[in-house]
Amino acid sequence: MTSSELWTRATADRYDAEESERSSAAFLGPTLTFLADLARDGRALEFAIGTGRVGVPLRESGVPVAGIELSGPMAAVLRRKIDEDKLPVTIGDMATTIVPGEFTLVYLVYNTITNLLTQDEQVECFRNAARHLTPGGRFVIELGVPPLRFLPPGQVAVPFDVSDRHLGFDTFDLVEQVLVSHHFTRDGDGGDNRYRRDSSRHRYAWPAELDLMARLEGLELERRVEDWSGEPFTENSAKHISVWRKPSP
Repeated sequence: MTSSELWTRATADRYDAEESERSSAAFLGPTLTFLADLARDGRALEFAIGTGRVGVPLRESGVPVAGIELSGPMAAVLRRKIDEDKLPVTIGDMATTIVPGEFTLVYLVYNTITNLLTQDEQVECFRNAARHLTPGGRFVIELGVPPLRFLPPGQVAVPFDVSDRHLGFDTFDLVEQVLVSHHFTRDGDGGDNRYRRDSSRHRYAWPAELDLMARLEGLELERRVEDWSGEPFTENSAKHISVWRKPSP
């Protein structure tokens, strides 16, 4: 078992509703196109597949998909959407769990690699991706760029969402390279102003650090872009989509 925090049944049951915007066809279109192009005629493996926000529509688009998921409740929500024979999911962590067969694509979306709270575990995640890939296959990660330039001296918190229903901010431990995401979400409507508080820990990593992890496992950086539409990655990009390739013999 890795250091990843385990998502509970309560979190799993409300996850899709809270991520409804990111689950829309309009939002997912570029993501699915990007991943399907890399999978080509092969199989795709999603690490930390969750409730299937990406994996289910990718499978429905014609790409054979399998998944690894640490949280049983998250996988149970996915299973209500699609049968096991169409999208098999193995319960386990993404750093060490092995599933049968080889894949032309292994991918991680929505900052999920940061759920692994140590550098060693993140290196193991790259190793696990490499062992599942066919020669010429790709490993893809979607990850935010740590917003440390927004931290003036003495400040440890950076807001990332301020809206009527949600307040979100990250606090940073710059020594341990760990951030904690804090969420205050309004439950109820109208005059009911109750708020639910949640938090989760993450180990942030820079693009260059990920490139070194990839090199340790024999993977080569093929492309880095700002988003799923392929916009160029620049010094002002808030996130990146990185693609590493397993060389052919």
